[in-house]
Amino acid sequence: MQVLTENILTTTIRQRPADSYKGTYGRVTLIGGNRNFGGAIIMASAAAVYAGAGLVTTITDASNQSSLHARLPEAMFADMQDFAQTRTLIRHADVVVLGPGLGTDTAALTTLKQAFQAITPEQHVILDGSAITLVAEQHLPLPQAHIIFTPHQMEWQRLSGLKIADQTPAANKQAAATIGGIVVVKSHRTQIYTPTNAYENPLGTPAQATGGMGDTLAGMIGGFVAQFADSSAAVCAAVYSHSAIAELLAQQQYVVLPSQIITELPHFMKVHEHKDI
Repeated sequence: MQVLTENILTTTIRQRPADSYKGTYGRVTLIGGNRNFGGAIIMASAAAVYAGAGLVTTITDASNQSSLHARLPEAMFADMQDFAQTRTLIRHADVVVLGPGLGTDTAALTTLKQAFQAITPEQHVILDGSAITLVAEQHLPLPQAHIIFTPHQMEWQRLSGLKIADQTPAANKQAAATIGGIVVVKSHRTQIYTPTNAYENPLGTPAQATGGMGDTLAGMIGGFVAQFADSSAAVCAAVYSHSAIAELLAQQQYVVLPSQIITELPHFMKVHEHKDI
């Protein structure tokens, strides 16, 4: 297993060319946030925007519209109950993030199935949180797409069948190969399994142990994958950045909030961008 280093940042985060526009940096559509968990999809959406995605659309429960616009005026809103609009927005996206705050009830399952029907093979799809649980428990067939899973260890147990105690690198690698796509198993030392390699993130701090960290990472991955051509490298760079920023903040504070990582992200990316175009 290869240990990630800071080199993943400068080889992935490119300096923006002068002749570019918002479409250059990708369209990310995020779906989630029921009436009780609106904060999850708002944090994921903010992370995608602050990571540099050119256009971000958030499809969520209508009760979250005011909060989304107050926190993140850069994101567009769509009502999760409007399935016709949802299908159209998904089809125009480069990257779809599914799951933060979605829930696991009947309405959430219906939304997930509708989204899967709209996804096209060339898209990148990040399945996080509730979406992973629904896929595992309902045995849902996955859409034809470039899929990235971002489970924590219990979600990985549901998806892979591996109990947490049995989640060794070798077992994880085999399970990831069977499932397909890229798998980010979040833990004290997050591991990333791509179709060709396995990576370990050496960074991270217990100051990150607070709600919304995973939602923020899912949004960051969405933003990175939308912009950078090598999707495996983009996932690795997002995971590394998430923890590196947290470690920097934890030098001065006891707890690091997801919103603080989001706010710091553009500066962090600027410092670590590759300067040669």
